[in-house]
Amino acid sequence: MAAPWQTGIQRIEAYFSGEAYAPHRHDTYSIGYTIKGVQSFDYRGARTDSVAGQVIVLHPDEIHTGEAGTEAGFHYRMLYVEPSLVREALGERACALPFLRDAVLTDPLLMQAIHAAFTDMDTSLEAVAIDELTVLLADGLLANDDSARRTTRHLIDFNATNRAKEYLDGNLDQVVQSKELEKVSGLDRYALSRQFRRAFGTSPYRYLTMRRLDQARGDIADGVPLVEAAMRAGFSDQPHMTRQFKAGYGISPGQWQRLVHKN
Repeated sequence: MAAPWQTGIQRIEAYFSGEAYAPHRHDTYSIGYTIKGVQSFDYRGARTDSVAGQVIVLHPDEIHTGEAGTEAGFHYRMLYVEPSLVREALGERACALPFLRDAVLTDPLLMQAIHAAFTDMDTSLEAVAIDELTVLLADGLLANDDSARRTTRHLIDFNATNRAKEYLDGNLDQVVQSKELEKVSGLDRYALSRQFRRAFGTSPYRYLTMRRLDQARGDIADGVPLVEAAMRAGFSDQPHMTRQFKAGYGISPGQWQRLVHKN
């Protein structure tokens, strides 16, 4: 099941047996835990298993898979958190986004945050609750990556990257040209691409694509037909959305539709 779609943080709880997700990558942090069974996945060139009680943290833009480690399947909960929220919550304490080399770990602070996010899956999180949750997640991530503290602040022009991000957010249904982002940010396209990735963990184009997919995923969860969801999100047609959906989430829009509407 999926909680009501919200900008910045999405929440799902699911059970899978066999192969669950084809290779894919998000531009968000994927932070969750296994409730029951063995959750297996390929990540950064290694096979990893997660069992009950362990926290899973996958970094933005890292390709991964997902499948059951045993015939019994697995049950899990997962948060998808936009890096910009983590960046804002860290404030002056760090400049680089935290990167956890170990995808599976035992961490009470992160587990506390995940549990807090799933106290009520039927309603949207209030703004104050999102703030509290983001702080817990940011603190937990930073506690597991000391190197993020050592990055000097001048490496990222946050004013420029934030202007570019806001422009992308406001033009999901449009074809955005590089010259438009150059004008908005004040950086040339190549400098912006490097700065944007440092700030938000992905490229401007990937960010735009994933925000379109977020909108489509939310529309589908609300019962919007797939063709209409594709058009509303700025994709050229339904096959275009399907290709991007599978690359971003590892499942097709139809599979997502069946997952969120399962009684």
